[in-house]
Amino acid sequence: MTTPPAGRTSPAAALTPTDVAAIHRRTLTTVVASQMLGGAGLAAGVTVGALLAQDMLGTESVAGLPSGLFTLGSAVAAFTVGRYSQVAGRRRGLAAGFAVGALGATAIVVAAVLNNPVLFFFSLFIYGAGTATNLQARYAGADLAPASQRATAASLAMVATTFGAVAGPNLVQPLGDLAEQFGIPRLAGPFLLAAVAYGLAGVVLFIFLRPDPLLTAQACAAEEEVVATRSDAATSVAATRSGVRSGAPRVASGVLLGATVMVLTQVTMVAIMTMTPVHMRHHHHDLSQIGLVIGFHIAAMFLPSPVTGRLVDRIGRLPMAVAAALTLLAAGVLGALAPGDSMVLISLALILLGLGWNFGLISGTALIVDSTPVSTRARTQGSVDVLIALAGAGGGVMSGVIVGASSFSVLALGGGILSLALIPVAVWYAAQPAHPTH
Repeated sequence: MTTPPAGRTSPAAALTPTDVAAIHRRTLTTVVASQMLGGAGLAAGVTVGALLAQDMLGTESVAGLPSGLFTLGSAVAAFTVGRYSQVAGRRRGLAAGFAVGALGATAIVVAAVLNNPVLFFFSLFIYGAGTATNLQARYAGADLAPASQRATAASLAMVATTFGAVAGPNLVQPLGDLAEQFGIPRLAGPFLLAAVAYGLAGVVLFIFLRPDPLLTAQACAAEEEVVATRSDAATSVAATRSGVRSGAPRVASGVLLGATVMVLTQVTMVAIMTMTPVHMRHHHHDLSQIGLVIGFHIAAMFLPSPVTGRLVDRIGRLPMAVAAALTLLAAGVLGALAPGDSMVLISLALILLGLGWNFGLISGTALIVDSTPVSTRARTQGSVDVLIALAGAGGGVMSGVIVGASSFSVLALGGGILSLALIPVAVWYAAQPAHPTH
């Protein structure tokens, strides 16, 4: 038998269900390792990006710009990584995305040393590739998962992000001390960690994500189609390939709902999270306290993922999407009402914010995977992640403008109310007519 190209699976005819399950387990192990590193990389921009911009330009009105820029950069990266992965596989696509993110983090450090705002903002755009890649890795975890376990598989990939993402904000103080020893501004210290973390995440994926899960899924789907044609059972195999069973709502509606859920949760989360460090510094909280609160927030974004994934698989995508809306509303109300000097209440608001985002991302991810055939899956997923990133970019940029014109309380309450738009969208989806499997 001819040896397949590096990173590609052997012909699907040679793969038994046991082989596929073993590849799936190996994929999850590799993705989990990369996500631990990737989480540390994304935490830098979340924790100190706004503060660094404020220090460089001396105005609060641009504090939301870093979040907007690196989420805009993540939009471009999501599109590119998705399309490259569709052709070359997850291994090459994800590794390339993390490499670009590492380059952006390095350039941010250089910009801070040179006190060059233009280079800083351009570098933030490049740094966003790491954020997009870190999120797209969740799809790799679900490529070979059975339909009834897709949310659980995606959640296992996400939970690993917790370890690095929580450690990153809590290393702000020591990383700042380390940066100063080399003549680097304190607030650029976390980006040193981001450069190393993203680089290592890419290396782990490039070396160990073999056989490639997406290419394996494509090969298995092609083989199933051949078998189905021979047995005159093409209809049932098409359902297996798309993850859509008889009686399910229309596929296009599933993609639309999944995208809407993730877009609304993203814009709400990013807007409130971006301005929380600035709000806390106004009330005289130091960097270690800010890092602790952001650490709690990021833990809530990722740590509950295994439980969330099981809930999404067992009680359904729609109930968890509604739960996301209600949790984000609670976060916005509490954030608006919490006194600025209350660490406890601000922390609780940010924990609820992260939890609501977690509910929305996993339920939305499951809807997207359910509704996309493997032949176009990565491309569609990348396009949806573009919308998510653009929503985050808009939320990040507008958050600074809103706080500058009004207050953090107005921003928090407005974000919470916006999330309620998920409920009528979920009701609309539930009312869509069923159709025969195709």
